[in-house]
Formats: sequence, structure tokens, C-alpha cells
Amino acid sequence: MTENILVTGGAGYIGSHVCKALHQHGYTPVVFDNLCSGNKEAVKWGPFIHGDIRDREALSKVIQDYKPKAIMHFAALIQVGESVSNPSIYYHNNVYGSFCLLEEARQHGIKHMVFSSTAAVYGLPDVSPIAEGTPKDPINPYGRTKLMMEDMIRDYSQAYGLGFAILRYFNAAGADPEGETGTAYKVDSHIIPLLMRVASNLMDQIKIFGTDYATPDGTAIRDYIHVTDLAEAHILALEHILAGKENVTLNIGTNSGKSVLDVVNIARSVTGHDIPALITDRREGDPPILVADARDAGRILNWVPCYSDLETIIKTAWLWRQKQNHKM
Repeated sequence: MTENILVTGGAGYIGSHVCKALHQHGYTPVVFDNLCSGNKEAVKWGPFIHGDIRDREALSKVIQDYKPKAIMHFAALIQVGESVSNPSIYYHNNVYGSFCLLEEARQHGIKHMVFSSTAAVYGLPDVSPIAEGTPKDPINPYGRTKLMMEDMIRDYSQAYGLGFAILRYFNAAGADPEGETGTAYKVDSHIIPLLMRVASNLMDQIKIFGTDYATPDGTAIRDYIHVTDLAEAHILALEHILAGKENVTLNIGTNSGKSVLDVVNIARSVTGHDIPALITDRREGDPPILVADARDAGRILNWVPCYSDLETIIKTAWLWRQKQNHKM
């Protein structure tokens, strides 16, 4: 009999890829999601329960019904701009929701949690690549809520013996190489899915925010990690804490970066489409370079990304976009 793993936010982009990886590794993912940004169609590898992490009664029931061995926590609002304009919903969903989840885990004796965090906890660091010990100084409510969620998990660990792995993502991108799942967001906001939309004539152009950064081509540099590699990191982190090893907080990235123009040009090459680009002003708060120092993930988890060259990332994203286009 396989172990159940409760996956909050499992109908979303990263959550759905992790659910596939869990299934491949012999676990049963139990998805608990309110579908505010995910899609039920992305739930394919285990049961789906429609629920909100702020609903403690619903959480208690799903835990009693499925008796999960561990929780993987992806349920969070993630739009930076929205968090600035409407921080209330971010603190309520992300922070209060995580409190409810942690309390129900404690009440029901669940001792293991893998948490989906973000490079946004670092804010605008003046070092690159960014190691886990880099000072945390988030510059928006989204990043602040994620840091609070991390701190809550650490406090619960110290007081109640919760074993945890906190994974800080940089730029998750791409789609399942077998085309079974992909970007599950109702609204795309990241560059690669937006480029795929332009290549599909669903958008007129891509915006490039700033070409005057102190980088080789003047555009911002980011660390892109394939979502399948990210999912594998979650499995390794889960098995690390299930084995009773030390709690970990790890960056998940590639230790290298690509510029916005690199991404646009490779997307043009992969898709065979022109992809018009509009150069516009920088966005406030965008740092010139965000690259992970992810060596600890390799050292501690024996994690090696296999799909995270930019061409593979974009090829898999394009495969997924074309599949969605055929449904329209």
C-alpha cells in the first residue's frame, strides 16, 4: 500500500508536476486545492478534494480520511503586483492559511512538511549568485508572507518536532516533457509562457522591461529551472526528511543565468516564430541579476537538474502550449 502525501495547491503549475513525480516514485498525492489559480484538469495522479487551507474543518477531514505521511505545501497567492495593491488577501491566504495547516498537522501528528518558498525572500541582494545564508530582506508583501511562512515552520519544528524541507525557487519554467501537465495558472505572468502565447498569436508582442542594466546585453538575468527538475528536488527533499535526516532550507536553481534577450531569441528559434518584442522601461524593484547558488541542494540531496538548459525548457513549454492551442 502506497503512502499518501497531502499536496496543498496540487492543482497548480508546480504542484501538478510534483504530483506526477510523487506518483512515479510510488506515492499517492492527495490534492487539496481551492482552484483559485489552479485547474482541476491538472489533477491526474491521485484524489482531488476541493478545499481551502483556511478551512480547518475541511483540512481536518482530509487528514483524517487519507492519513498522509507528510504534507507538501504549495497553496499560496504568488502575484507580486497584486500583493502590493491588495496585501490583505496575501496575509490572510498565505500566512493565516499556513497557520491553519500547521495547526491541523500538529493536531493530527503529521511530522513532515516540504514547503514551497521563493527567491523573493532575499529581496534585492547585492551579491550573485545568492546563497541560502544571504540576508533576507523581501521588498513586497508576497516575499514577506513567504518569509513569515518559513519562520512559522521553523518555530513549529523547534517547539513540536516538525521535520521540514524549505525549497526556495528561482524561475520555474517549462512543462512536463511527456506533455501530461504544464502551466496550470488561469493567467500567465511569467516570460516563457507569455512568449509561447505570442508565438501562438494569442498575444501581439512580448514586453522587455529595461535594456539598460549592467549586464552583457543590457537586459535582466535570471536563473531558469525546469519544473520537472524542481519536482524531482521535492521528492528528494521529502525522502530526506522522511528518513529522519536534518531539516534543510535550500535554493533550487542552476547556478547560472540567462538574459531576457537570450530567452526571447531561443524562443524565436525553437518556435520558428518572429515573436515581436516591445522594449519598455524597467519595472520598479527588478534587480539586474538573480542567480541561485544551489550547490547545497546537490550536496545534501544528490540533486542534479537534467532538463534545465534553456532550449529544453522552451521546447517543453512550446509542446504544452501547442497542445492547449489544439483544445481551443
